[in-house]
Amino acid sequence: MLNFETRTGPDLGSGAPAYPANGVPEWYRDAKLGFFVHWGLYSVPAWAVQHGEGVNIPAEDAYAWHQYAEWYANTVRIAGSPTWEHHQQVYGPGTSYEDLADQWDASSFDADAFVGELMGAGAKYVIPTTKHHEGFCLWNTGTTSFNSVARGPRRDLIGEFHDAVRRAGARFGVYYSGALDWHVSDFPPIESDTDLFRFRRNDEHFARYAAAQLEELVQRFSPDVLWNDIEWPDGGKGGEDFAVASLLARYFGAVPDGVINDRWGVPYHGFLTREYRDIPDILDAPWESTRGLGYSFGFNRAEDERHSLSGAELIRMLVDVVSKNGNLLINVGPAADGTIPELQLAAMRAMGSWLRENGSAVYGTRPWIRFGEPVGAPVRYTSSAEGVHVHALDPAVGELVLPHELTGRAARWADGSDAQAEASADGARVLRIPDALRAAPVAVATVA
Repeated sequence: MLNFETRTGPDLGSGAPAYPANGVPEWYRDAKLGFFVHWGLYSVPAWAVQHGEGVNIPAEDAYAWHQYAEWYANTVRIAGSPTWEHHQQVYGPGTSYEDLADQWDASSFDADAFVGELMGAGAKYVIPTTKHHEGFCLWNTGTTSFNSVARGPRRDLIGEFHDAVRRAGARFGVYYSGALDWHVSDFPPIESDTDLFRFRRNDEHFARYAAAQLEELVQRFSPDVLWNDIEWPDGGKGGEDFAVASLLARYFGAVPDGVINDRWGVPYHGFLTREYRDIPDILDAPWESTRGLGYSFGFNRAEDERHSLSGAELIRMLVDVVSKNGNLLINVGPAADGTIPELQLAAMRAMGSWLRENGSAVYGTRPWIRFGEPVGAPVRYTSSAEGVHVHALDPAVGELVLPHELTGRAARWADGSDAQAEASADGARVLRIPDALRAAPVAVATVA
């Protein structure tokens, strides 16, 4: 997957605007866990070709066999692709992707119940997709009739999300597709990473259109996070009032403790994003790992338990990311009707249960002097005012070897009980993991 923080064109020379100097706020660094919600018109077909172990897709076919169901509007235009074939079989040759807007029934969506599941899973912030690359807006926008109030659900879905998240006491963010909008573009389908940056509008008219939509979102929802995707149109990167530098200045004026990501295509960014990536070590800059519970962000009805993270895998991923100075932005992909599929709920609820016992070793922590150990049983470290939290990723082995930096210090398990230590043959300090914790996804000892 691409890193976006290095893409900062075009070179405007002496005409380059001044950007805000806001950093990454402490509330964001403390939060550790957020939830993406990819829900849109693509949730009606809810289909992408299966990916995963044993599936070998040549690089040149990656876009025709795209793993993301939310890319359906692009993939369906690649003649002969699996998505094209699926669309012909299910909807027929006379039905366009945009025709599906009138088939979208979201009548089962209960914002408070939905957000309640996210909060129960441990969410500290929630970021729904307000407009993905397809261009369908999920709020009551004045910029286009291609939206969820005028068609399909006939509801202001982002307004409902926002109100429920605020009632729940969590931070609210918005995802917005800045430089890709297939509804108001006339380009061939994207079939490569090169096309991703070539087949998009960079003109001033589109930059003004995008700016008007982002202004609406900021004015209506005062989002704590502005999560832009696939950069910003080049026609809006100058010093004009509608350009991104001015937009961000007004945003921070309205939300002083807000934060942005790195996908704007300008020299300024907030936290780094890493999508479906394993990061090998601690990153000095605040960053965010993001991915779906399966191989797609949008719901893919073709996936089953073989393609989706279990609760234990999700918990271990969270601990790994936090130990390396990151936040985890895990995605939920609802069905079109607004319900969370059971396979996703199971993993979410398992993580929430674990966090209720071990949250103090995750929330508000910072990296220790290293994230883990190169040899021996897998462990991860986090630190806080309580001490160093040692996360055993495989409690079934029955013991946890403490690093030499922590010898001679008291240790306790998450339930408050003392951790009994023994000396190994080579003098290392070994904690015996209690029987009750050996079946847990991760067992945590805190060394004060």
